[in-house]
Amino acid sequence: MKTKRAEGRISGKRRARSAAKEIAYIALGVALITICAWISIPVFTIPYTLQTLAVPLIGALLGWKRGATSVVVYILMGLAGIPVFSNFNAGAGVLFGPTGGYIFGFLFAVVISGLFKLIPLKNKWGRSGMFYGANVLGMAVCYAFGTAWFVFMYRCSVAYALTVCVVPYLAADAVKLLVAALLTVRLEPYIK
Repeated sequence: MKTKRAEGRISGKRRARSAAKEIAYIALGVALITICAWISIPVFTIPYTLQTLAVPLIGALLGWKRGATSVVVYILMGLAGIPVFSNFNAGAGVLFGPTGGYIFGFLFAVVISGLFKLIPLKNKWGRSGMFYGANVLGMAVCYAFGTAWFVFMYRCSVAYALTVCVVPYLAADAVKLLVAALLTVRLEPYIK
């Protein structure tokens, strides 16, 4: 009888540790997106931020479930009025404004990067290339969703939306996605 009780206590402690670890990883993801949103250079309609580095990195390191949960918590925090968006903004006006589609698009990007984590490729260079491809695909879907949202909100042409919201950011985002892929392979062994 004591053995079953002892096993029950050990099992309960493992579950508590596991839950605490999950919460810590998700909190880390939210913090990384938030800090990277605050690091911004206001230009054009959408500021340059490091979110396009953070989101694929979170997905690739934490996996699609933890990554998506981190992005959802980030969005809900901003919706609740906590200034987590770029330039310390918050609220429904930002989230449901013309550029809110890119924030919602982060969900697609994080899930795509996170799903590629499941591919059991061992070679570090191959894995870096795989993550870079996943990051590019995820960001392309994020861009597509955000651009469609922008077109709907501003009632403008797709060409105008691409010129304002995508083209000026492509080169910087390509570099950030590469850095995210390289960091992922370097940091993966430390994330369980």
